[in-house]
Amino acid sequence: MDENLSAAARTGNVGYLYRLIRLDGNALRRFDDVEFVDTPLHIAAEAGCIGFAMEIMNLKPSFARKLNQDGLSPMHLAVKKGHVEMALRFVEMDKDLVRVKGKSGKTPLHLISKVGNRDGLLDRILEVCPECIPDVTIKNRTALHIATKNNRLDVLQVLIRMLRKKDYDREVVNRKDEDGNTALHTAATTNQPQILKLLLDCNADKHATNLDGSTALDVAQRQNNREIIGILRGCSIPRVSNFKHKLEKQTVKYLTKASSIIFSDMDNISGDDRNALLVILGLLLTATYQATLSPPGGVCQDESCAKPTKYIRNALGTSILPQYEFLMFYVPTYVVFIVTFFLTLALLKPFPNGFRTALQVLLAFFVICFHQSIIIIASAFSTVMVINTLSAIVFILMVFMCITYELSKISVSIVGYRIFTELWPSFPNMLHLSDEETTVVASVILGLFLFLFLFDKFWQGTILVVGYGLGVGLILLRVGNAGFYTQTFLISSGSWFFFNLCRICIKGCIRAYFSFNCFH
Repeated sequence: MDENLSAAARTGNVGYLYRLIRLDGNALRRFDDVEFVDTPLHIAAEAGCIGFAMEIMNLKPSFARKLNQDGLSPMHLAVKKGHVEMALRFVEMDKDLVRVKGKSGKTPLHLISKVGNRDGLLDRILEVCPECIPDVTIKNRTALHIATKNNRLDVLQVLIRMLRKKDYDREVVNRKDEDGNTALHTAATTNQPQILKLLLDCNADKHATNLDGSTALDVAQRQNNREIIGILRGCSIPRVSNFKHKLEKQTVKYLTKASSIIFSDMDNISGDDRNALLVILGLLLTATYQATLSPPGGVCQDESCAKPTKYIRNALGTSILPQYEFLMFYVPTYVVFIVTFFLTLALLKPFPNGFRTALQVLLAFFVICFHQSIIIIASAFSTVMVINTLSAIVFILMVFMCITYELSKISVSIVGYRIFTELWPSFPNMLHLSDEETTVVASVILGLFLFLFLFDKFWQGTILVVGYGLGVGLILLRVGNAGFYTQTFLISSGSWFFFNLCRICIKGCIRAYFSFNCFH
């Protein structure tokens, strides 16, 4: 490089740069002909001359992606030298500069993961370009591998927080390097308890094996890292945990195959097509819901058109259609609603995690309202049971979708909770239970259901139980008696807290047991 141009870049003298350009109009062009070279942008980035660097970026944007003889881009150099403001200006002008791969396939993000999160640089970069997190080096290592190896807890916390927002935490956290090691293996090797706990909280698979067939626990045992062994063993009972892992693996395997058949090419739909489909599906949901509220022939307006039965307490507002015709109209309507509902859920997958979860919860309440509307209009007990059966199928399909298609657990729980309370009153006669026994059994089952499904989401489960209880309370203000629903709420909420208390105690005992064995 011309010494004068180099000096101008090192001192940040923009005026001198333009004097050199006036003397030689091709002063910057020759850098394009060299594959690996220190451009004036590299020198300015290393020296921290922001004004000069931005001027060069404006004149020659291609320089930002060039690598020097050390395999580093200007962005790499800015990060390496700790010029935070320079790095941020680069990202503002072109967010993909953080994904430029240099020596060993390392991106600027990988360098940040090694040197640390200086002045919140990582937070601000990930806000602009969260897609850079899954990028790997030539050794197939992610930023999580590098942060774990270098004991950068601050970096790991920011990375995992963003991964959770983007909903591919499990995929990235369990990514294996060229030796088959996940970040959890690395944490076990380097004896980092805090990082290990953070990874486990982010769905790190402790059963994952490397090329030697070793899990993170095997690695810790070979190195006799007692604290790490205690943490990995204390997560659960070994045999139960292994059985659960195998069961989950097989379940996910088969459900993923089924999901890929049903929702094939759904992820490849363009943004414009996706938006158009969501509008169409929204219209279908609205039309089917409106059809339930306005059945053919209308509804009973007085007691003369129908008589209350054992299961239909108030004939007013029920459909005047005969049972057969009622089912012939509502079953196809329900099928259309179900298909439209699940297609809508599938199309929401690329949406941001928080926004998508909120929409899924709203749709769950919408399903409940749709279900309840048909139940109120139905004029026969057998018709109600058919509709309840269809709703139960919806819940089962939502569970499958929760496992394979990132459907929120809380939305599935809302539907399951409501459907169960609708179905349960029909079982006591079959089981020959008294009213008190019916209430206790139903409540314990509800509590157990919530615990099994939301055991890792304590606060969400608690909000669901309390919210349901408040809803029941509002109903009781009008009905005027406690009855089945109040008792169900009280005992199911008690069961929910009891099961969680047991879980906490069991985990604490297991952790204490293994910690005691490790140190003695």
